[in-house]
Amino acid sequence: MTRLVMKFGGTSMADLERIRRAARLVAAEYDAGHRVAVVVSAMSGKTNELVAWTDGAGKATGRAIEGDDEYDVVVASGEQVTAGLLAMTLRNMGYDAISMMGWQVPILTSDVHGKARILDIPPAKLETALDAGQIVVVPGFQGVTESGRITTLGRGGSDTSAVAVAAAVKAIRCDIYTDVDGVYTTDPRVESKARRLKKISFEEMLEMASLGAKVLQTRSVELAMGQRVPVRVLSSFVEPGENIDQGTIVCDEDEIVEKHIVSGVAFSRDEAKITLLGLPNKVGVSAAVFSKLAAANINVDMIVQSEKRSGEYANQLFTVGRRDAQAAAEIMEAAKAEIGFDAIKVDENVAKVSIVGVGMRSHTGVAETMFRALSEKGINIQVISTSEIKISVLIDEAYTELAVRALHAAYDLDKIGQ
Repeated sequence: MTRLVMKFGGTSMADLERIRRAARLVAAEYDAGHRVAVVVSAMSGKTNELVAWTDGAGKATGRAIEGDDEYDVVVASGEQVTAGLLAMTLRNMGYDAISMMGWQVPILTSDVHGKARILDIPPAKLETALDAGQIVVVPGFQGVTESGRITTLGRGGSDTSAVAVAAAVKAIRCDIYTDVDGVYTTDPRVESKARRLKKISFEEMLEMASLGAKVLQTRSVELAMGQRVPVRVLSSFVEPGENIDQGTIVCDEDEIVEKHIVSGVAFSRDEAKITLLGLPNKVGVSAAVFSKLAAANINVDMIVQSEKRSGEYANQLFTVGRRDAQAAAEIMEAAKAEIGFDAIKVDENVAKVSIVGVGMRSHTGVAETMFRALSEKGINIQVISTSEIKISVLIDEAYTELAVRALHAAYDLDKIGQ
């Protein structure tokens, strides 16, 4: 019999009625002949509550000690509750179900508490239980160090847990059940004409996840691509049988017969633009700027540098997450004399809008279409960044939704699937 991993997010585990619905979906897959492992998130909102508790028990500043292993003990408990409840529900339905905590599986991780990375999942215990016909329920988001301490994987880590378990037991697929019924060409709340994609490549999904799409966590897509684990995204707000031919399959590009030039439009409002004016235009200056930001664990995204007319100085612009803008500005101000720039400007009223598609590799005119569509709407482009399968632009945040709708129409994304 084939093995299948099913993952249920926080909204799917939000209360006992939703847990019962999840149990019915699990039972249907088991009855269809699969050996099923299930990975669960904590109830919606529970992790935030647990984090707040650790903040209250933390330093005098009211924040938990960063990297404290006891922080992980507390915040990992939310998934333990839902794993036990789902296993109990399945037992009450007549199925042989058992929960296995991260330390019991075991899901071995690094010892970076709060942001651990999975190192290995020895499959023996899971495979033994699955082959015996048991439904195994595993808490997502958590693991254990080699020394036996509980760890957590960071926000969104349950998706990563599910893909890792699927890779370990050689599952035919990892089904991610969430509050949406698949991956769309863009956010349907912004563009009502958004269409659900039947298939999307790992590369496209990775770009979209990193550019603001909230359907899948970036690390889980990276892992799925590396391990070649097909992932299906589908809604948990259905009863068994109602999700036939639903959802979106994330898979190898070779498995997609009809490739779109552009598959989706993603956007992120969590952006801030920082400009360094009058920067000395000489070797080593950029290294000095970005090494200081890297030392503070501040991720930099888009970077543009332009020479001033004399050629001796330049203006350098880069973007960071909005939550890091103040810290980045303070770091630069502290290094102003050392680096030698004249002034710094911070703009948090910006957004990043991107188009993504594997078809861009073999088609010309994609960028021209994007820039023309934005120009016709009077939207000024501040920064441009590209890769092989995406183009991103930084614009005034006030024009975000207008830009998304304009690009969605420019590439006829409302006709996908018709």
